[in-house]
Amino acid sequence: MSDLLAGAYLAKGTIGNVGTPGAPIASFSLVVVPSQNSVSGTVVITQAISGPDGHIVVPVTGKIYATGFGQFTQVVSLQGQYVHTFPPPAIGAFLANFDAHLAIDGSWNGTGGFSYYQHDIENVPVKAAANLQAELV
Repeated sequence: MSDLLAGAYLAKGTIGNVGTPGAPIASFSLVVVPSQNSVSGTVVITQAISGPDGHIVVPVTGKIYATGFGQFTQVVSLQGQYVHTFPPPAIGAFLANFDAHLAIDGSWNGTGGFSYYQHDIENVPVKAAANLQAELV
């Protein structure tokens, strides 16, 4: 049973054009278990706009695989759902989907994209949190 979490570690960082005004940014905090090819955690999407898309918290699960070649040595997929509420004067809410795909190196830096309700962000940087980069190398 103890082998189930063999090699587990924490990965934190961002997906998106950090510093670009109005750009949606997905910040991730994930527990990665390479021996099980699994990833789970939370993604927080922030955007400098008012309304329901300004701050979204999404519980996610996904998969991680080694590529075995090239600059990007791992690929990650994430999926989750969150409650999307309509802005007033509309009334109602529904479960919206979140998906992300990352091509990263061993330090969790690379490129990727994500999509959520009526938003598709592609070919943006993936950057590991500065305080974790030393631990992941």
